[in-house]
Amino acid sequence: MQPFIRLTATAAPLMRDNIDTDAIIPSREIKSVSKTGLADGLFAGWRYTAQGGRDPDPTFVLNQPTYAGARILVAGANFGCGSSREHAAWAMAEYGFRVVVAPSFNPIFRNNCILNGMVPAVVPAEAAAAIAEAVSSADPTLTVDLAACAIRRPDGATWTFIIDAEAREMLLEGLDAIALTLKQADRIRALRAQDALERPWVY
Repeated sequence: MQPFIRLTATAAPLMRDNIDTDAIIPSREIKSVSKTGLADGLFAGWRYTAQGGRDPDPTFVLNQPTYAGARILVAGANFGCGSSREHAAWAMAEYGFRVVVAPSFNPIFRNNCILNGMVPAVVPAEAAAAIAEAVSSADPTLTVDLAACAIRRPDGATWTFIIDAEAREMLLEGLDAIALTLKQADRIRALRAQDALERPWVY
């Protein structure tokens, strides 16, 4: 997994609450179990003018020139609710998103973000609204600093976000769950050795 330290990029506002995984990638767009080939299906029900088509709807935020190449999404509460399909996180990552800023996340989607190198940055609802308004009315650039847990605007405006310590460590160091566990390899070996002395019949 690619480490995430700091990212300065275009942010796109999508201020809807309860954006579910079927909106993120409709089931009809999932044609394989691969992590690739899903980006075109991202928000397909909103990005395109007709179901199953590929004619862009110019009113949808990701089709607007201002937000071309967006790598940060600012959204409403309970982002990623619905089914547990990891394809939703895969589609967002393949499209290029590295950060989702929202007041809250569905826990399964949040974990899928972390496992796929995306930062689920939790901010208060008022902060999410202010960030969305800022990128809608001025320069859409944000800097997300994971080390400092801060979101900054070019004009100096700053918001802090919440992410738990383990998730932050995994993202900063580019670790999956196994690699994170193996950081404790010396302690694991010592525990096994001690256990073998105390319960030799197990071994």
